[in-house]
Amino acid sequence: MNHLLIMLPILIPLYGAILSLFFWRSVRAQQVIGILAQVCLLIASFMLLFDINENGIRTTQVGSWPAPFGITLVADLFSAMIVITGSITGMAVYLFSIKGLDKARQTFGYYPVLLVLQLGVSGACLTGDLFNLFVWFEVLLICCFVLIALGGTKPQLEGAIKYVTINFLATNFLLVGIGVVYGTLGSLNLAELAVLVRTPAAHPALINMAGMFFLIAFGIKAAIFPLFFWLPASYHTPPIAISAFIAGIITKVGMYALIRLFTLVFVTDQDLTIPLFTVLAGFTMVIGVLGAASQNDFRKILSFHIVSQIGYMLMGLALFTPLAIAGSIYFIIHNIMVKTNLFLISGVVAHRHGTFALKKLGGLYLQQPLLSVLFFISAFSLAGIPPFSGFWGKFMLAKAGFEIDSFVIVLVSLAVSLMTIFSMTKIWNEVFWKKKPVVDPLLEVMTEQEQRHNRLLHLPVVIMTVFILFIGLYAEPVVAMAQLAAEQLLNSELYINAVLKR
Repeated sequence: MNHLLIMLPILIPLYGAILSLFFWRSVRAQQVIGILAQVCLLIASFMLLFDINENGIRTTQVGSWPAPFGITLVADLFSAMIVITGSITGMAVYLFSIKGLDKARQTFGYYPVLLVLQLGVSGACLTGDLFNLFVWFEVLLICCFVLIALGGTKPQLEGAIKYVTINFLATNFLLVGIGVVYGTLGSLNLAELAVLVRTPAAHPALINMAGMFFLIAFGIKAAIFPLFFWLPASYHTPPIAISAFIAGIITKVGMYALIRLFTLVFVTDQDLTIPLFTVLAGFTMVIGVLGAASQNDFRKILSFHIVSQIGYMLMGLALFTPLAIAGSIYFIIHNIMVKTNLFLISGVVAHRHGTFALKKLGGLYLQQPLLSVLFFISAFSLAGIPPFSGFWGKFMLAKAGFEIDSFVIVLVSLAVSLMTIFSMTKIWNEVFWKKKPVVDPLLEVMTEQEQRHNRLLHLPVVIMTVFILFIGLYAEPVVAMAQLAAEQLLNSELYINAVLKR
């Protein structure tokens, strides 16, 4: 039963995608299969999390080949928390897609591809070896390329080409890093690598070089400075139903890989990596928030803020204390939910008013008061205003920084939070508060069918907002679990013993 629990987050989207292919001509059937798969995936993810919290790290060997020779799947609190958060956002995006995505795109395999994308997220978080980590990231790359290009509009194709080109470069760096690790240590199993790098026979210079290849590869995928420029050029081009999920989860999976590798394997020369991560975190936060402040398009502002928020996650890895790592984990969970929800809110606005341009919008506070409240909660959460979820993640990171006298990076993070408030206030003033510049009477009155569609679009936003409020107003259990996850990450023996059965 325990082995099955680890496999379910992979098997459920896989079988859901395969089953959807048998109903290729029926979008309705694909929707039903997709929703059922989302429900099952959400339940399985919660069961896995509770099991790990109760019994510790869980492992299984695909094909019964013993580690380190076979394909190992490992589930600890960190990976389970990412999987469950991805399941929640996947459910919301699926519900939004039913009315928020045009039928033409739904007809061309949108639902099976989105399920395969979730399969890739689960696989990347649960894999226990470097080669399969590469395989799962290739699954993510292919699915993201298909979804960004789905529809074939000129902006989409331009964004898809930029996305796949730079990520193909990241793939090459990843393969080179894997080759150096295997050539140096003779293994790709993460648990065995964690043992080998700590032996006197290890080659520190080659291991450090491999670590830099992995940093570049996953730095591109996570959109870390200066490797972020592809993200704001591509994430705003597809429909919101597509960009919401990609923006919410994919870069965070890249951060997951960085945190996993640089707490388990590449830990032998922290005099090099920690100062480097500190500099990269600071520049990522600052450049991202300045880019957001310069934009006047709802989606582009949110896209640049993805970059900025990645800096906070990297900050925890740079500080490298239990509290800092816990802060990064909590911040990843918070940001996946908040960023997805803000993209969905922008989609509701565009669906009703036909544009993302701030200058053309206005008056939504009176027209759509519920949506205004939902945006207000998500925006304040992103900015880190207490008692919302973003505050607790930033508080943990700032406290961890002050405890080890890393004052500069903490001050940078606080300044970036103020700039984030500026960007969110800018959206609030332009979209919700000011009067609409040009009023089209035909758009001001909704038919009964349009009102029903509008309510359905609000449903996933409300669901996501409930989860955001929960992890903010009732943060203690989530913070406690993030701290336990950080302890597991920093105590490598727990991971090694669980996989190698020592």
